[in-house]
Parts: sequence; structure tokens; C-alpha cells
Amino acid sequence: MGELPAGRISPFTRPFTFVGIDFWLWWRPTWGVLFTCWTTRAIHIEVAHAMTPSACILTIRNFVGRRGTPNEIFSDQGTNLVGAHQELKETWAEVNKDAIIEGSGLPYTTWHFIPPSAPHFGGAWERMVQTVKRTLQFIRITDRPSDAVLQNWFIEVESIVNSRPLTDVPVDREEEAPLTPNHFLLGSSAGIKPLTLLDDTPPFVRNSWVTSQRYADAFWKKWVASYLPTLTRRSKWHQPAKPLQEGDLAVVVDASLPRGCWPVGRIVKLVPSKDGTVRRVLVKTARGKVLERPAIKVAALDIQPKQT
Repeated sequence: MGELPAGRISPFTRPFTFVGIDFWLWWRPTWGVLFTCWTTRAIHIEVAHAMTPSACILTIRNFVGRRGTPNEIFSDQGTNLVGAHQELKETWAEVNKDAIIEGSGLPYTTWHFIPPSAPHFGGAWERMVQTVKRTLQFIRITDRPSDAVLQNWFIEVESIVNSRPLTDVPVDREEEAPLTPNHFLLGSSAGIKPLTLLDDTPPFVRNSWVTSQRYADAFWKKWVASYLPTLTRRSKWHQPAKPLQEGDLAVVVDASLPRGCWPVGRIVKLVPSKDGTVRRVLVKTARGKVLERPAIKVAALDIQPKQT
């Protein structure tokens, strides 16, 4: 198992500095757009009324206007979006992703696209899509809500999911409340703050500013002490496997095809990650098509070349 991305383990950064984006089909032609903060696990939901570059740019601009400009954005390439709805996959495939990047007006944001057929590369946000969809099933009353009602549903679900605990919930002991994404967005799990009398004298203002910073630091210190260790556990993949090599004859696993029809090709390029481990490869099939796939979806064939 490789190291976690920097965005997952970056304390003391603004929420939504590292963001994953995913679309899911709500009801034709309406899509939900989920923005997931990699660090705090907070979510933000927008509504897209079309799968076009302009509609995608509009949702991104709405997100940036409310949550700030992210440093890095991650998304898939549309062939493995959550939900197997063929229309969604075909529509997203036709969207000009370069136009979205240029039109969003985020020159200082780095965009990353995960390889096709590799949903585990985007597990940080794919998991949250399932959580949002399950929560929507419990609160929706009709299958055809108005735009205003749908927007309200998304906001309610956003609030519910952002109030979930990130750390252990104490049951048999007296302890402070568990950490939630809302602690980083609103200052508390439900956004409730105690009412206080206004005092604008200089000593009180200075003391209030220091107190606010201490509260913010306390949230992050608890994140580092209680939540971060849960991310660094390794439950599998303790032993390294034999790495793929350029020139290997390999089978490309394709869940959409019968097992006997999986394409066979030769690995023409390895794409190592920052730690040097190969996690994606380029495979050239017998028909001359080059496929980019994650390493776990490529099985090398143990066939030795004939000796001449």
C-alpha cells in the first residue's frame, strides 16, 4: 500500500484546499455535483442542470465563491463515475475537460485526472457519493421535486453529512464531543455558538482574537491526535508484489466484458508515483490501441520469449 496523498494529511490548512469532484445523475437532466475536502472530509453539494462545459464551470464557480479557491482538484475521466448509468458516462465523455479548466478561471489551481477504470484512485470522494445518495433516500418525499426543493434537500444532506463524527464516539466514559467536519467549517458540530454580550473594547477584542485562534488550533490538534492515526493504518498489502515491467505481455481486466474476452497487449510505458511504485501503466493491444489502466487491473502473463 502506498503513502497517502499530501492532501489527506495536511493539518492547519483551509478546508477545501484539496478537493475531489464527482457527478451523479439525480433525474434527467439534473445532476448532483459533490465537492469533497480531502483533509477535513467535509462536503459541498451543487446542482447542475446539464452536463455541458458551461454548466460544469458554473457549479465550480459557485463552489469557489462560497468555499474559496482550492490548490488542487481531483476528478475521474468520466468512464468510472459513480452509478453505472450509461447516459451519464457517455455525456461526461463528450465534455471538453480542457474547456472546463480554462473557463473556471483558476490559474493557480492544479488539476489531476485519475486513470480510467480506477475508482479506487478516487476513493476519498467516491465513498462520500454513496453516503450522500443513501441520506437522500431517507429524506426525499417525491421523485420529481422542484428546483428549490431539490436545492434544499442537497443543503440539508450537506449539513447532515458534515456533522458526522470523524473520531471515536465516547460511550462508556466522559469525554468531549467527537470531531466533525463542521468543527472546521462552522466552529462546532451543529454550528451553534453561545450567545455573548458585545464588548468592543481593545483588550476584549485582542483577547477574543487569541481565543478564536486557540479554538481553531485545538480542532487541528485533535485532528492530528485522533483522526490522522486512523488514516495511516495498514490492514493489507504488507508484502511488495513483483512489479510490472515494460515489454511484459499482460491481460487488461475489464469488468464490462466476459473474462475470456479481456484484451491482451504489451506494456509500453510505466507511470511511477512519487514513491517510485508503479500504480498505472500504458498497454498497447493487438489492435494498436493504447490503454491507460491502474496496475491492479493489469495482470502480467508469465510467458518467456523463445530462445533463438
